[in-house]
Formats: sequence, C-alpha cells, structure tokens
Amino acid sequence: MGLTNVQWSVWAVLLWPSLLIVCIPLDCKDEQGSLSRCPSITQEKLLDRVIQHAELIYRVSEESCTLFEEMFVPFPLRLQRNQAGSACITKALPIPSSKSEIQQISDKWLLHSVLMLVQSWIEPLVYLQTTLDRYDDAPDMLLNKTKWVSDKLISLEQGVVVLIKKMLDEGILTTNHSEQSLLQYDVQPEMLESVMRDYALLSCFKKDAHKMETFLKLLKCRQTDKYNCA
Repeated sequence: MGLTNVQWSVWAVLLWPSLLIVCIPLDCKDEQGSLSRCPSITQEKLLDRVIQHAELIYRVSEESCTLFEEMFVPFPLRLQRNQAGSACITKALPIPSSKSEIQQISDKWLLHSVLMLVQSWIEPLVYLQTTLDRYDDAPDMLLNKTKWVSDKLISLEQGVVVLIKKMLDEGILTTNHSEQSLLQYDVQPEMLESVMRDYALLSCFKKDAHKMETFLKLLKCRQTDKYNCA
C-alpha cells in the first residue's frame, strides 16, 4: 500500500540525514587527483548513477522550494512563481525547451545541455546559501537541503564530465557561471524583495533540475530503446 502525503513527509523528515549520504560519489579521479575516464565503472552504471543524482537533486529542490514558500512567501505573492521562468538566469542558454526540440537533439547535445545547466547553477546556489543564512528564522532543514543540493550539483558536474568523455570520447564545452546575474545582488534589498528574489531563484532551479533529470532519462532511454523514447 502506498504512503499518503503526510506519511511521506514524516518519513522524509526522519530519514533526511540518510538521504545526505545515499548517493554514491560520481567523481572518478586518478592518483594525481585529475578526472579520468573511470575505467572501473561501465558507461551504463555511470549513467545510472548520474540519473540517480539528478533525481535526488530535483526532489530535494522541490522540497526546498515548497518549504521556503510556506515559511516566507505571503500567500498572495505565491502565484508569482509561475512567472519566474521569464527571469531565470539560464534563459539565455541554448537549451531546448519544447518537447519536439528535445526529441530532435542529439545525444551529444543532451549531455552538453545538462552540463551547461549544472555549471550555470553552481555559483547562484552558493550565493543562495549566504542569503538564507541571513534569515533570522530559517529552519535548519532548509539550510541543510540547499547546502546538500549545492554539494551534489558539483558531484553531478563531475559525473557528467566523465560521462561525456566515455560516451563521446571528446572534451567538454565550458560555460561561464552566471557571474553577471549575481552582480545585481551586491546591494542589500528590502526584506520582501529579498524573499521574492530568493523564491524566484529556488523556483528557477527546480525547473532546471527537472530538465536535467528529463534529459538524462531520455539519454538512458535512447541507449536501450532508441525508437520508442517519448
């Protein structure tokens, strides 16, 4: 019998510490500390691990966004989350958005799209941690979740880099982390403005985390059933 939403929430809270360590590390380094091609793990298993990380990152980002909303966002302003996509920091990236576009792109571009999304969010999530630390009544669970996601995003980046080397036998595209988008945050805003900005950041990351998971699962599907991947 399946768990109800309430039972799932209780279960998640009780087991949250174990979720922090459930992922197997994705990075594969040689004795000099540089990323290798992970000869000890198959391409299939590496892709499975990368997907597992992406799934957990999306799940925790969703929980973080909901928790932040319930704690800090006035109810009349919660509808603004649906408008956040137009202001997301990754909007300018050449990432496919429609279902038809996603179906048409190559495996190579799926992987590079995931990498671009991951790299674009590393610095904004570090910034988000510093702003949440300034909230007087931010619960430890929210702080822990954002810190966990930030750490796992770096691990996901390492896994995708190795996967690109294994699957495509080539180097990687590099993207600048969104430094320009962070410059506007140097001046301390009013509290409500700060809350809504952080809310938009969490909402945008949740959407992009879902894209990462979707792209990787499509890639997995193509490896096993190329002509029946929706």
